[in-house]
Amino acid sequence: MSAISLTVRATAGAFAISRLAGAARAARPIERDTERTDARSTISVVIPARDEAERIGPLLETIVGAPGVTEVLVVDDESTDATAGTATAAGAHVVTGRPLPEGWAGKAWALQQGVEAAEGEWVVTLDADTRPDPALPTAVVARAIADGFDLLTIGGRFDCPTPGARWLHPAMLTTLVYRYGPPGIDVTARRTMANGQCMVLRRSLFLAAGGLASVCGEVVEDIALARHLASSGWRVGFLDGADLLTVRMFESFADTWRGWGRSIALPGVERPTQQLAGLAVVALAQALPLWRLLAGRADGVDGLLLALRVGTLVGTRSAYLERGVGYWLSPLADGLAAASLGLSIVRRGPHRWRGRIYA
Repeated sequence: MSAISLTVRATAGAFAISRLAGAARAARPIERDTERTDARSTISVVIPARDEAERIGPLLETIVGAPGVTEVLVVDDESTDATAGTATAAGAHVVTGRPLPEGWAGKAWALQQGVEAAEGEWVVTLDADTRPDPALPTAVVARAIADGFDLLTIGGRFDCPTPGARWLHPAMLTTLVYRYGPPGIDVTARRTMANGQCMVLRRSLFLAAGGLASVCGEVVEDIALARHLASSGWRVGFLDGADLLTVRMFESFADTWRGWGRSIALPGVERPTQQLAGLAVVALAQALPLWRLLAGRADGVDGLLLALRVGTLVGTRSAYLERGVGYWLSPLADGLAAASLGLSIVRRGPHRWRGRIYA
């Protein structure tokens, strides 16, 4: 039995190492001072928003009137609060969202309406909880042009405001790194990753391809879209933009648990066999070695995997606004992250999000 255990753990570890090895050859991050866009390029910023009156203000303060931005459109997705009034007062153009069609998820429908209403050659989409640097729109468009990306998404820096969120969030994020590798690496279409909090696309080309219609009902529409377009021959990129984008997604441990649990297994995008393989890697290579060490049962494979985990902890530190003790102790939450992934895989039935229920 010990030989079988060793083989299984070593296999999971080898898989994780193959994913993490991509960090050594990842494309450089997007930087404020080195990206210069063509002055002739027009940029529209599209922000999907549903009941975001309390969160959207800081984003609009930064992005309305930002260099190179010709218009900021807030798609008011049937909000019940003062989202539209807040956006108008900040100088954004409000697009009144139409009722949700059959088969569409709310964010995908809001984005589709925003892209259709935009007038710029390039569209940069931003979630309401993002806090971009004013230089972000021109920098990301310049990088998309320079590298020939048809669709580019950006990974930002996370603002986790409470100790519980700062402890759990890094463990959840690391499950993605163990399964798919870091941003900025070349992958096949079926392994393409994306971050829908900030997307960059050429408007006319995107709409000619149907926009988001092909992934209209997906829970993780950003990754579904990236994989669909990559499989259709588009050049799709996912780059680190932590110097230009901060995101405050979740306020607490409970928010982090619920939010990640909705999408951590990539429902609708990954087949069940892929989900289970990813769970095995996370459980055996990320979570188990530390607990074997604490139980006094660690061997050479565990030592190697623990060193790998420390390396990821060092490598992802730039993805967090605040680190502190909670961040450095986040490997103790790896078991919870594995449990969240497992629960996400077995979950059946509709999802509830922002007052709506999705199949």
